[in-house]
Amino acid sequence: MSRSDDILKIHRLAHTGGSAVLLEWLAARLDAWTGLVDHPRALGAEPAVPPPAVPEAALLGAAEMSARGARSAVVQSGEGAALLFALHDGRALACVRERPHHPDAATLLADAAVPLALVLRAEEAARREERAGLAEARAREAALHLLMNGRISTAHQVAEALGPALPDPMRMYVVECPAGQRGEVARRCAELTGGRAWIVHCPVYVRHLIVLVPAGPAGAAADHDPLAGALVDVTRHCAVGVSGEAALREAPAAYGQAFHALAVARGRGERHARFGPGPELALAAHEAGTGWAGALLAPLDAYEPRRAQDPGPQELRATAHAWLEFTSHATRLLKIHRNTLATRLRLIEAVLGLDLARLADQATLSLALRLARGAGDPYVPGPAPATEADLDEVLRDPRLTDWARGHLRPLTGPEAPPEARATVRAWLDHDARLAPTAAALGISVPGARKRLTRIEALLERSLLQSPSARHDLWLAHRAEELAG
Repeated sequence: MSRSDDILKIHRLAHTGGSAVLLEWLAARLDAWTGLVDHPRALGAEPAVPPPAVPEAALLGAAEMSARGARSAVVQSGEGAALLFALHDGRALACVRERPHHPDAATLLADAAVPLALVLRAEEAARREERAGLAEARAREAALHLLMNGRISTAHQVAEALGPALPDPMRMYVVECPAGQRGEVARRCAELTGGRAWIVHCPVYVRHLIVLVPAGPAGAAADHDPLAGALVDVTRHCAVGVSGEAALREAPAAYGQAFHALAVARGRGERHARFGPGPELALAAHEAGTGWAGALLAPLDAYEPRRAQDPGPQELRATAHAWLEFTSHATRLLKIHRNTLATRLRLIEAVLGLDLARLADQATLSLALRLARGAGDPYVPGPAPATEADLDEVLRDPRLTDWARGHLRPLTGPEAPPEARATVRAWLDHDARLAPTAAALGISVPGARKRLTRIEALLERSLLQSPSARHDLWLAHRAEELAG
């Protein structure tokens, strides 16, 4: 093979295969150990077998070059002869062979040194870019976590460092698409919003993007959302749920709205939907239930961990909220092990006197967390500690009765199947578990799942996938029962 052929091959491998492939080819071409030496560390390649320890001759040559400030060296030792050519950052390309080298070996290494140095720099730049991208993604995720836990000012500080600023008021979009296309959808969203959208990869669902967009003009048509339509057009496997207009402090509620709208969007031809009009539970229960919620959560707010490394009240609140929203997937959001999650939940149960295996207690805690102040605010003593009867008193409020009837009305409307109400009642009575629900109804588990999927479209709420409307449904049924 001529020198020109070797040079062409070197450049092709450097361009298409990177440094590792180029070193492997050089090792095969020279029939000798060939690698990178960074005294006293090295990375090498040898033909047909895994790289052995770096030959002593290569290490001696690297040390000699460093001491003399030389750009190349030939070193003889008991292991053979080493040829070395300096690259950058103190590293050198080395070739060690027991037998005498081919006369063209030095020329081949010299020809490979410059392309190899360039590709090594490019690979290092790519690694730095990847690390920076990962750091930004984690920072955006942290800002979202702060926002969802009521730490608005801190979330603003993090977001402004990354850009753009968090919009207020805003609409929240939950975009579902193949995981490998989230980057493409995010770029398209940034283009369509002029860079004003705040975009974060969902830390729980790998197929979801969460997007905060400045709210549009008042009175914009709910059935016409150009941004949602454009995002759906990026890929045919995309669906988009959109919240109503909300203040930034209402981000948790806006996320729930967008997630429920996504459940509706999956069944529509246009593949996008905006959250349907309807009263919000937290607004309806605010006046009647705020004192009750503060009293219920008082033991949690007053809890003092035994050890400094144990979770405090804020972490326990965040854990409870994440678990109620995402069940076992909360480990992804909180970045904790499932055993740690289970331990925290047992502690929350013990402190609050609840059994979180029961849907009734889950719904009670969910409502209290939504009505209480932000996770970062200190508890201000209120009424006496809450009991289950206290929740009934909250649910007897006429505003809650109106909310419950409006929430449940689609189950008995003209489009509802005859079994809709009975199916939901059985599902709630069995703590939202499919298998016992199916047994109680005398149908198969897939049959129960199909019924609930149809009911999702009626209610325009997600039931089977978290965040689920099961807590609101339980509270609505209880309020309706109390109203007689």
